[in-house]
Amino acid sequence: MFYAVFKNGGKQYKVQEGDVVLLDRLGLESKAHFQIHEVLAICQEGKVSYGSPFLNGAQIEAEVINEGRGKKVVIFKKRRRKDSKTKRGFRRDFTRVKITKIVA
Repeated sequence: MFYAVFKNGGKQYKVQEGDVVLLDRLGLESKAHFQIHEVLAICQEGKVSYGSPFLNGAQIEAEVINEGRGKKVVIFKKRRRKDSKTKRGFRRDFTRVKITKIVA
């Protein structure tokens, strides 16, 4: 069991090599390679290493698959008997990324 936990865009992700994750939009072209240096923890063979806050020398290598927009999320609020309602919606911009290598 070999996995890593990293931080991106205020969220934390637990990944293994070969995983595909949706990160906040990075603005990179498809098939671009990049490294993530904000690694919080790495587990290898049952031994977990934690950083404070990040591990020194640890990085995750990843490849951009594509960029896109998620499904529309509708936020609807209604206050009963008050004749008051609001409707809002948004679509999340994301970058689909494949984890190629975890360097401890």
